[in-house]
Amino acid sequence: MPLLGLPLLALPMAPAFAHPPRQPDSAEAQKFIQEVTAFREKHAKAIKDKDFATLRAAYADSYTHTHGSGKLDNKDARIVAAMAGEPLIEAAPVSELSFRVFAGPTVIVTGKSPILNLKEQKTYDFRWVCVYVTAKDGWELAVSQATRLPVSTN
Repeated sequence: MPLLGLPLLALPMAPAFAHPPRQPDSAEAQKFIQEVTAFREKHAKAIKDKDFATLRAAYADSYTHTHGSGKLDNKDARIVAAMAGEPLIEAAPVSELSFRVFAGPTVIVTGKSPILNLKEQKTYDFRWVCVYVTAKDGWELAVSQATRLPVSTN
């Protein structure tokens, strides 16, 4: 084999020699948290205003949401729900809000929100998680999941 072919053989191994993503430092993490907070506010406003274009850009193309019932929504189903005015964790009041920042950057947000069950006309507390990732045009919601909490008998 000619020596010129050796570098080509090494190309498939190049990712193995790449540096792993660097975890954001504290200042970067705070910046990402501020950006995701602003993104969440814009997203909630788009849901309230039924702003289709902003909603379309807010969800990653491969987005999924797992409901407390186990039902799975994709991006299109979630936008249809938002346009229909269904209660969504993305626009609900939130307590116990927590942010975790990872390389990528990726931000995982958890919280607790009261959500109205339209069929029962009762409000239940849900604990939820949303994963935000960076895309070419900024932040996107990649995945979310909500779990209904047991009703307190106090």
